Amino acid sequence: MRIIEKLQMDCDGITRHGPVNMVFLGDSVTHGNFEDGVFDYDAVYHARLARMLHRDYPMMPVNMINAGIGGITAKGSLARLDRDVLSHHPDLTVVCFGLNDINETLEEYTGALSTIFQTLRGAEIPTIFLTPNMLNTYVDEADTLPALMDYARFTCQCQTSGKMDAYMNAARACAAAHDVPVCDCYAKWQQMAANGVDTTRLLVNRLNHPTREMHQLFADELYRMIREM
Repeated sequence: MRIIEKLQMDCDGITRHGPVNMVFLGDSVTHGNFEDGVFDYDAVYHARLARMLHRDYPMMPVNMINAGIGGITAKGSLARLDRDVLSHHPDLTVVCFGLNDINETLEEYTGALSTIFQTLRGAEIPTIFLTPNMLNTYVDEADTLPALMDYARFTCQCQTSGKMDAYMNAARACAAAHDVPVCDCYAKWQQMAANGVDTTRLLVNRLNHPTREMHQLFADELYRMIREM
């Protein structure tokens, strides 16, 4: 059953099929981390998406299951797939990794994504791969916490050297190989950068966490895809 069809069900349909369950598997951005140590679960993209779905499909209960963990990678999430995803029998799983995975090899990243996609496909769970935001393109000496300065230099180098682009290209190819549709928000960030937008200022920690307002981009793009699925 297409998820849009389930969202449009009446009370009889809900009685037969139950509410819509969506799982969001990812890292600190999915978790809801903004400034260092600050979590805002109302501002995170899947909470925004939930409000949009509740607005347009008010009869259907929609459960957003937050399976994001700060600091984790795709590889580090393999052992928790049963507990954090499959056990919820989701109607849709959104997978978003890449920001922390640059600390591991490209092969580890794509290998883990492949395992995740295969596992979800085997369980017949519709899946979207959500590409993350860009990293910082320069080190903001004024607004970066001193304790994060060294890592800011590392993430800047990953972004400006093309490493992050390479990881995203490989992730898109991996998703395509498994017939997983891609919600390509990274490309949206790239286009903003090409148009002269200072994308580092769109990162609330000046490293890798998008501002609250930029979470709306993820919500909008996912909403569009869900209506087309």
